[in-house]
Amino acid sequence: MPRPTSHHAWNFDIDRFLNPIVPSPPWNHIPYPVAYFLGYRKTKPVNTGNLMPTFWAFIGIFCAITIIQVVSKHVPAFESHHVPAIVGSFGATAVLEFYAIESPLAQPRNTFFGQVLAAVIGVSVAKLFLLSDNFDGIQYLGGALACAATTSLMALTKTVHPPAGATALLAVVDNRLLAIGWFLIPVMILGCGLMMSVALIINNIERRYPVYWWTPESLHAKKPILHRSKEDDLESVPASAATTNESRPVPETANDTAPAVGALEVSHRKHDSNEVIIRPGDVLVPHDMFLTQEEAQLLETLSRRL
Repeated sequence: MPRPTSHHAWNFDIDRFLNPIVPSPPWNHIPYPVAYFLGYRKTKPVNTGNLMPTFWAFIGIFCAITIIQVVSKHVPAFESHHVPAIVGSFGATAVLEFYAIESPLAQPRNTFFGQVLAAVIGVSVAKLFLLSDNFDGIQYLGGALACAATTSLMALTKTVHPPAGATALLAVVDNRLLAIGWFLIPVMILGCGLMMSVALIINNIERRYPVYWWTPESLHAKKPILHRSKEDDLESVPASAATTNESRPVPETANDTAPAVGALEVSHRKHDSNEVIIRPGDVLVPHDMFLTQEEAQLLETLSRRL
């Protein structure tokens, strides 16, 4: 398979600039019972079936949606501006935050910043298109532009959250949200904060949420956990190196939500170069295999769970 050339190889990783200034979680400085309900675990979580997560998802979604609506109705500023009790996209967010809780799309960075970015972009596009005397005739174009711009910005900032696309679209095409204008931003901030608070309580009773707050990688790691295979040095590796499952534990890092495992020196033979290998603390993928940011985060999350 030929390697990508020209614009196909372009890549922008915002975490290269943000991670050095993002502080590590203060797990060593807060009581363990508090850290427990913030997603920190001293041991690996117990594997579960599908009935228990389904039960807690039902409880969590019911509580979160109810609380958001009740609180919103009692905010005087919202009431005076005729703010809807809840924005429809919160329903999709609830499914991610209470059922698909291990998905990168459901982690706090994605759910909060994705929704806030969507509100800002959606309202901005709506205000821009309202300057036209023919707004009713081009309103649909504004909705399309808001959704497209939000998706692009979320992709570049690693905050992809599918329900946020609906938020940006509704900010332009839903006349109720269009009427409240900039008030949509505090509405989304309040709703996301309330839903996350409920998620931290409900999801940590028998499960664990979040898997990480900012990134699955250690914020101060010198080497990434995900490596690209190189065909040049695959021939000299013994066969046993392709199948060993031994790992070398190292002290826990400040950013992990479970005991960390050090990066392994894992290689494989040339005939395995089209395979993805996931081991504790190490992920090896073919050099020519394209991964989205979310797919890479998922592989790294799986590696830390082994």
